Amino acid sequence: MTVSNESDEPDVEMLQSAVATGDRPDGPNAVSSSLTFGWRALLKIKHVPEQLFDVTVFPIMFLLMFTYLFGGALAGSTGAYLQDLLPGILAMTVVFITIYTGVTLNNDIDKGVFDRFRTLPIWQPSVIVGALLGDAVRYTIASTLVIVLGLILGFRPEGGVIGVLAAVALLLVFSFSLSWIWTALGFVMRSPESLMGVSMMILFPLTFVSNVFVDPETMPGWLEAFVDINPVSHLVTAMRGLMHGSATAGEIGVVLAMSVALVVVFGPITMYLFRTST
Repeated sequence: MTVSNESDEPDVEMLQSAVATGDRPDGPNAVSSSLTFGWRALLKIKHVPEQLFDVTVFPIMFLLMFTYLFGGALAGSTGAYLQDLLPGILAMTVVFITIYTGVTLNNDIDKGVFDRFRTLPIWQPSVIVGALLGDAVRYTIASTLVIVLGLILGFRPEGGVIGVLAAVALLLVFSFSLSWIWTALGFVMRSPESLMGVSMMILFPLTFVSNVFVDPETMPGWLEAFVDINPVSHLVTAMRGLMHGSATAGEIGVVLAMSVALVVVFGPITMYLFRTST
């Protein structure tokens, strides 16, 4: 039987040498943590390059298909139709891609990754903001492909390079804001499939029942009224104006106001769900 000596005390100097005695480093700020999570989103593409199909193959298919299917019937020639169609196809393509923000988030929740994120000493919204920033890179890739292909097919924007860049920037702002809806749904839906189904039910009417393909004046009055208040229609009108040098401050202001409203409404909802969901 071993009897412990109660007078024995731990070696304080030995204990101090085993732990760090310097100042604790400062925690990451909001910008650095958001960029880190944005880089995480991009690394997913590196390891699963198939994720780029929606920003590469689909935009090309949409532009070629609608240009050559409807161009001759609606505008007399594919070249004339392309001048109005390309901004609309660009907006429709990127708006559809925003769905995958919520789908990716829902997958992370199922895997339990977000339980770990909640315990990190970081600016909590950076988890969501970073993911959205990473997806903004995907939107930029899709926009570049559509514009380059359009130029090859004969698209000639009268607004020049500045007008095209301004239209893309406006689209990125709107898409970033729209993505907050899908992030909120990502916390609510039970599976990526259910989230995809609900998202499609919302986006199909918004994109196809709009001014992307035809002039709303050719539609029945009740349908034209819906198209006129459709957010996608306002986005396409502003993008067309910027690309062709005829945009007004009011058209651009409406899109920016809608973008701010989406973030103001769905941003807090998303963060509330982020903190409380299990």
